[in-house]
Amino acid sequence: MAKLGVLTFHRCINYGSFWQTRCLIDGLRSRGRDPIVLNHSSDRVSRAEWRCALQPLLPVRTSPADSPLYALKIRKFLKAVEGLPLSDAFSLDDPTGIEGCDLVIVGSDEVWNLRHPWYGGCRLFYGDSLAARRIVSYAATFGNHPAASGIENFWAEGLRKFDSISVRDENSKTIIEHVVGREATLVLDPCLQFPEAITPFQEVSRNRLPRPYAAVYGHSFPNWFKDSVRHWAQARAVRLVSVGYRNDWADEQWIDAGPFDFAGFIAGAAAVVTNFFHGCVFSLIYSKAFACVMSDYRWNKIHDLTQLVGAERHVISEGAGERDYGAALDEAPHPAIAARLAEHRLRSQAYLDHVLD
Repeated sequence: MAKLGVLTFHRCINYGSFWQTRCLIDGLRSRGRDPIVLNHSSDRVSRAEWRCALQPLLPVRTSPADSPLYALKIRKFLKAVEGLPLSDAFSLDDPTGIEGCDLVIVGSDEVWNLRHPWYGGCRLFYGDSLAARRIVSYAATFGNHPAASGIENFWAEGLRKFDSISVRDENSKTIIEHVVGREATLVLDPCLQFPEAITPFQEVSRNRLPRPYAAVYGHSFPNWFKDSVRHWAQARAVRLVSVGYRNDWADEQWIDAGPFDFAGFIAGAAAVVTNFFHGCVFSLIYSKAFACVMSDYRWNKIHDLTQLVGAERHVISEGAGERDYGAALDEAPHPAIAARLAEHRLRSQAYLDHVLD
């Protein structure tokens, strides 16, 4: 059997990063493959990742009471990552020890985001030094790097050497097709493509949570949004529970939740309040009512996803009224969204059939 490697941000202390890695691995296994995660490591990246995980709300510093909870969250992530099928470790900055593969799949995640604070400009994700007969991408993205800015020819040349390219948003598709000059297939994030990898964990750790509750996932929400969400929750006697980060405006905090806790947390929620891409993704997986507010960093990803599946009413803008919040948080996603997701799963499946053949 051909040796198959997956190259992504598998060590990020981020629920979405972990789950898209896990879902892609499990999805490939369901197709009879035996993939490994190419286990890059870097002291520089680890320090930056853990600094961010311990102080996620800067310039507001983490309180002494919360620091042990964020540290426990990190340990839960590290344990979960060790459960992935990892290759021998190699240096991210000098990958001479990387295992050879017949095929390497680069992605998902912001693997091509040149503006990423610590992974940006890492040549490995552009195919440099990969020991592989063929290199393809699955659901890769440029993140908050806008198509209007383009990319330098050095990076474009790396992507021109890929055998096949798929991305998960229109912004990335535009860069690939207009700047790189390659065809790009639009596919689903692995969590949406292979949700069956997540659902076995939907019962985890739900007994500790109040009923009913709305999940709050993200941080640095604008005041106008927080005030309206609190008004919605109080009118319905719904508790607001924040996961992974402290949000003082929520009723309760679950800062130290691990990635498996997160799946059960969203599954048990009456609704989801978020400004993160995977907050929207998990809401769609579980058909949860959700309200999302845009942030500059995640605008491309959230805008393109909600446009793709027809979930625009779940994106809340400043000046939205009570009826808008009610439509987003009281009503599950429209059944037409499930039909669109099914259609896009077929496209994503066809792409994988092609590159795995």
